[in-house]
Amino acid sequence: MDTLAKLRAGQLVGLKRLDLSCGLTEFPPEIFQLADTLEILNLSGNALSRLPEDLHRLSHLRILFCSDNQFTELPACLGQCTKLSMIGFKANQIEHVPGAALPPLLRWLILTDNRIQQLPDELGQRPLLQKLMLAGNRLQTLPASLARCERLELIRLAANQFTELPETVLALPGLSWLAYAGNPLREDASALREADNTPDIEWSHLELGQKLGEGASGIIHQAQWNAPGQPAHAVAVKLYKGSMTSDGSPLNEMNACIAAGQHPNLIKVLGRVTGHPEQTAGLVMELIDPSFMNLAALPSFDTCSRDVYAPATRFTYDSALRIARGIASAADHLHAQGICHGDLYAHNILYSHEGDCLLGDFGAACFHALDNSPQSRALQRIEVRAFGILLGELLERIDSDMSDQQHAKWKDLQQRCTQPDVLARPDFAAISQALA
Repeated sequence: MDTLAKLRAGQLVGLKRLDLSCGLTEFPPEIFQLADTLEILNLSGNALSRLPEDLHRLSHLRILFCSDNQFTELPACLGQCTKLSMIGFKANQIEHVPGAALPPLLRWLILTDNRIQQLPDELGQRPLLQKLMLAGNRLQTLPASLARCERLELIRLAANQFTELPETVLALPGLSWLAYAGNPLREDASALREADNTPDIEWSHLELGQKLGEGASGIIHQAQWNAPGQPAHAVAVKLYKGSMTSDGSPLNEMNACIAAGQHPNLIKVLGRVTGHPEQTAGLVMELIDPSFMNLAALPSFDTCSRDVYAPATRFTYDSALRIARGIASAADHLHAQGICHGDLYAHNILYSHEGDCLLGDFGAACFHALDNSPQSRALQRIEVRAFGILLGELLERIDSDMSDQQHAKWKDLQQRCTQPDVLARPDFAAISQALA
């Protein structure tokens, strides 16, 4: 019996999470049978265009997903849901976001891939706001009131219509992860890059093997590269999806990955895939040793903007220091190329127990001008705060072989990287020197 049938038969009373994706055109009123317990409601992948005005009867509702539906307006009834903190309306047709639709405890708002041209001033009156996903809309400005959102740590503005980055955003004291590629910025920083010399690799020379992983932007396979006149070479091939992700366009990710160049703590790009039968874009990359593992897992609903580490994760002081040095060096290299990674997180870092590490996933990467302007410095220092958070997470998990003096120095650097005055933070060259 499917979930909707069980719901209508009254068999789901007491449920805390409900997922319904079955071509719904109307909100099933039977959902209100779960009002005393329901905390997470996922109605993504239907044909809904409205929600009931009395949605607030779901008095325990914390999380609501309505992505891939047919909404043209963010429903105002959401604002009456007193415990609602996470809202996801990705890939609808939303043009209007009324201030009344923003609940008082709003923490995480996903409006990716819609048609929004303007956001309400009330957004700045949501002090708990931590993550704001706005990629793939038609925004040219953000409300000035956003300056009051001092807890806001992650913003995705990629693929909109910004001709300049809002100064309000660049001065936010908590901002750590920013994506803005694919906007018609007045100074197209990507045009300042050197010519792309990445070799082309024919699709016919690649033999795909097992899937190694899949993210929002693409699928990674293990493969054999059979270059003419060369022995077969084990590689990884990432084939990019064409759809908009929460970070922005997958093709922007590919361009940034190529422009990053080579560094010991970045995954090496060997070439660009050409001649794919479906014209799918892709990159051929160095195959990573299977002894490497992800430093952490993605943030959860509860942690919001913080990665989730396995409970047993611990580091020696030396291995943690090697990780910190490697990532700081990689970030310094990227900034010297005029690139901000945009997603400097533990879940995007591969590491070995000895402390060898690689920074991956350029889905949120963006170009900035190769100058020392306040804007370029601010963009770099926003990323420094993300690194400071990483330093704090490593410090919490270092075993007892750390001296008091080492602890004090690490803590001091971590605090300087995360201080609220954006431009007062050190750059990665200074951070690398401190870690040396």
